[in-house]
Amino acid sequence: MPRRERRRGKRAERRAERGSRLPLRKSLLGRFLAVSALVAACSVAATAWIAVQTTSGAIEQEQGRAIADDARVYDTLLAYGATHAGWEGVQRTVDELAERTGRRVTLTTNEQRRPLADSSDRAVPPALPPHPSAVVNPLAVDTALSGLTSGGPGTDPVTSRTTVTPGPVSEGDRGGPVPAPRTPFKEPAPAPSARPGVPPRIDIAGSAEVLPSPQGERTAAELAADRIDPRAVGPFALSAADRGVLRALAERQARCYTDRGFTVTIVTGPSGRPRLETERPSTTADRDVYVTDEPDCGTEALATPTASERKALDTLNDLTNACLDRQGHAEVEVALDLTWSSGSRAAKSRADGGDRPVATCLENARLEQLASHVAEPALLFLTAPDGGAESNFDLSPANTAKIAGAAALVLALTVGVSVLAGTRLVRPLHALTGAARRMRDGTDGDRWTPVRVPADSEIGRLAAAFNDMAAHRTRLEEQRKVMVSDVAHELRTPLSTIRGWLEGAQDGVAELDKALVSSLLEEAVQLQHIIDDLQDLAEADAGALRLSPEPVRVTELLTQVAAAHRTRADAAGVTLTVRTEADPVTGPGGGPGESVTLPHHEDPWADPVRLRQAVGNLVSNAIRHTPSGGEVCVRALRRGPDGDLVVEVRDTGEGISAEQLPYVFDRFWRAEKSRNRRTGGSGLGLAIVRRLMEAHGGTVDVSSVVGVGTVFTLWFPMAARRDRATGPDADGRGVPADG
Repeated sequence: MPRRERRRGKRAERRAERGSRLPLRKSLLGRFLAVSALVAACSVAATAWIAVQTTSGAIEQEQGRAIADDARVYDTLLAYGATHAGWEGVQRTVDELAERTGRRVTLTTNEQRRPLADSSDRAVPPALPPHPSAVVNPLAVDTALSGLTSGGPGTDPVTSRTTVTPGPVSEGDRGGPVPAPRTPFKEPAPAPSARPGVPPRIDIAGSAEVLPSPQGERTAAELAADRIDPRAVGPFALSAADRGVLRALAERQARCYTDRGFTVTIVTGPSGRPRLETERPSTTADRDVYVTDEPDCGTEALATPTASERKALDTLNDLTNACLDRQGHAEVEVALDLTWSSGSRAAKSRADGGDRPVATCLENARLEQLASHVAEPALLFLTAPDGGAESNFDLSPANTAKIAGAAALVLALTVGVSVLAGTRLVRPLHALTGAARRMRDGTDGDRWTPVRVPADSEIGRLAAAFNDMAAHRTRLEEQRKVMVSDVAHELRTPLSTIRGWLEGAQDGVAELDKALVSSLLEEAVQLQHIIDDLQDLAEADAGALRLSPEPVRVTELLTQVAAAHRTRADAAGVTLTVRTEADPVTGPGGGPGESVTLPHHEDPWADPVRLRQAVGNLVSNAIRHTPSGGEVCVRALRRGPDGDLVVEVRDTGEGISAEQLPYVFDRFWRAEKSRNRRTGGSGLGLAIVRRLMEAHGGTVDVSSVVGVGTVFTLWFPMAARRDRATGPDADGRGVPADG
């Protein structure tokens, strides 16, 4: 139960705190955020403008040079890998590339990143960056880099001319169609290969996907063919003898075409096979074509494969047809220029899309055939000579001056705005500081001058709280002065009486009889009452007020309090009653009060002495302020879901005005300010009641109507009773009050 009450209290505090917050636009935090955002925006805008103006040209120039160098290095190493089965002798090529480009060139294995060649001459080369510049793989060329250099992919591995579109051809059409330049496209992701060392196959057999290009529709398998470097010819490379024979045939055919008015050029491909390129003098439409349509010049001999080429071509056909057979397609015959034929079914295959699985199988067969004739994939790293990140460009003096000027301007703006905002924010703080110092030094005298600060901000609220504190302090100071005077007066009167009578008895003027002793005892009790009140408040302030809780019979306690004050009430002509049963009582508000019988097993757990003191102070105060013929009623009842104990002390006295109610529980406060007041009292009783109730975990409230009466309400939460009854001090030993 107490834990739940504490949670409720914390939630109420959080709700009150949220309700007291200012909107962000009016708060001190909002103003600082606005200033910071303004300064940051100016800084970012100036920095971005300078960066764009000073670096765009340099970056474009540097990037163009770097891309060209990267492409050149990549193409050179790609050519080496395409014409060698390994990277054993590549160090010399790497050194030449590094000297030519002024950069560090490093080649490592793909998996373990074991160095294959490094242009760095240090004993311990600098660390490589986490990501390579490119992957050098003759069977999977980076088309973005290779397209920037000559001799890139997309050419016939045998003839070194632009590759024709793969597709079935008739038996008499070995020359193929006029080729068109290729535009690289991104192919589908390759599937893993089941054989180590063999590049992954592109598994799109039977797919109907056709990708667009400037030259028309192309299948993904056709685009994948562009990834094989044309210099990777593998077993199609001709021996020196075969090259000589084919060269002689090519020269003889060239003379034949020259005699017929053609301009003929002999071009040798990467495999060593020569081919003829001709240019007709009459038109430009027939330029750059295969010269295969002049039967008189014997072109069949030059187009016939050699023995080594036939062997390699047979292997390629076997691999291609094995793939087609696994997919349920008819076999084809692949020619030297990578076109294929399937006899009488060629037309139907083209119509129903049968060339797509053929192109896919042919591509996979080429990858498998060339895998053992080219170098394994390697990682290429292009870095600065020292291994660090390369600087794109250096700042010129003019650019440095621009940056310095913009930084100075932003700094000046920041300082100016900060000074302006800081001055406006600090000025009210200076006013508060000055007021606090005047309060400390007492230069304001008895009158307090409030600090005038706009209240629509956190500082304004701070100033308002400071003014309230100062006004409360001034009021307490006035009450303290009155208290000192009142205490002196209260102590002086009985002391003077006691002293006078004792001196008279000593001098024999007065007889020290029983009546005189009783009078002197009454004066001594009054002195003791004032001193006890002051001591109780001092202990409560110091946190030394101790309680001895135990179950309290409320009916008996209230009856005892009434009996103790009965004589005084009768002397004042005031009727004093106690009610603990369910009888209606009409209070100053006019409505009947709620009351129930108090069972003994629900008695509160409290200090009976302190509880009797609190109720007694209220009863004494009520009798003092109730005229003759009035009534004082002490009533106990239960309220709330937990059955909290409520003790009410009602009177039909003069009442307290609404302006005075907030100060009722202040120390030394009195409704009657006159020194010669008829009500008496030290002004400490109600302050003591409040501290005693706080020590018990309860509260005390007051309501009053002038001319009708006043009601003081003591509220004892039963949750506190159960805590104390089950707590570590439930054995009845004294516990310190919460101070």
